[in-house]
Amino acid sequence: MKFQNVESHMVPMPNRNIDTDQIIPARFLKTISKEGLGDNLFCDWRYDAQGKPKPDFILNQPIAKGAQVLLAGDNFGCGSSREHAPWALTQFGFRAVISTSFADIFKANSLKNGLLPVIVPSDVHAELFEAVAENPQAKVKIELPNQTLTTPSGREVKFAVDSFAKHCLLEGVDEIGYTLQREAEIAAFEARRVGSINTLA
Repeated sequence: MKFQNVESHMVPMPNRNIDTDQIIPARFLKTISKEGLGDNLFCDWRYDAQGKPKPDFILNQPIAKGAQVLLAGDNFGCGSSREHAPWALTQFGFRAVISTSFADIFKANSLKNGLLPVIVPSDVHAELFEAVAENPQAKVKIELPNQTLTTPSGREVKFAVDSFAKHCLLEGVDEIGYTLQREAEIAAFEARRVGSINTLA
């Protein structure tokens, strides 16, 4: 799915050092399908021992409905390298996560799976949490083509993103999809290569 410019209210989760086992516990890693993983996102925080939603957890509150942006604490996605973490986040409906920092492997996995990690300075990070506290429906706008985040106050902030990952997000393809886009070029190269071998023979 191509990454469109996102304008959404935010789900605030200020906890620092949220690791991938909290995002999607290890017992859900047996599946090779993304389907249903959104229901298990933050499972141990989200449900009680009987499997009932905890009303005080943010994803069980009205603010989470329809939100495409997770506003996370520092060092989001640390821990293991499981791709199921961005799978669960996107299956829930998130298209972007905002933080001051991300674990490198989580960041790479997110970019490969349609989830945009947006790194902002600490003052912008604080401003966003303040905006949500004042108005739970406060919206941010994230424009990937020009790599800008617009805060609820109208402040524009540039963010960095790898150029290849950006291309793939905008095209809605992964690395395999990117290669397949060049199938004709690859076939032409192979034809030339075989022709050269036959000529030498």
